Amino acid sequence: MLRLGLPVIGVTDVPRAVAFWTAALGLVARAERASGTWRTLEHADGSGALAVMRSESPVEPHPRVHLDLFTDTAEEQQAEVRRLIGLGAQAVDWDSYPADPDFVVLADPDGNRFCVIDLGHTPGDGDRPEL
Repeated sequence: MLRLGLPVIGVTDVPRAVAFWTAALGLVARAERASGTWRTLEHADGSGALAVMRSESPVEPHPRVHLDLFTDTAEEQQAEVRRLIGLGAQAVDWDSYPADPDFVVLADPDGNRFCVIDLGHTPGDGDRPEL
């Protein structure tokens, strides 16, 4: 039976990506599934969450696939955005924000875009633009 595995993020520096994503999401790097070009990151209970893989391809400025990270309130969203930037994320000058966005676009240390979403906010137009 086919099952969905893990989202994999292409990165240029695997150790840097492991440090960022484990700190950002409270994950643990699994030693059994590690190499110089691959690392599996898990929740504390051992369930898989994310993988990082060495990649030579350039970052997509408007990626077709990206991560959405959820918060429950605007205050939590703002605090998490500040924390993630402190860990090495970068604010992205996003050209597709709607008038009343429920999300903030950031980039990890390799430039991969992801969103921090306030689930307590309803966007003004009800639509989320494409990344």
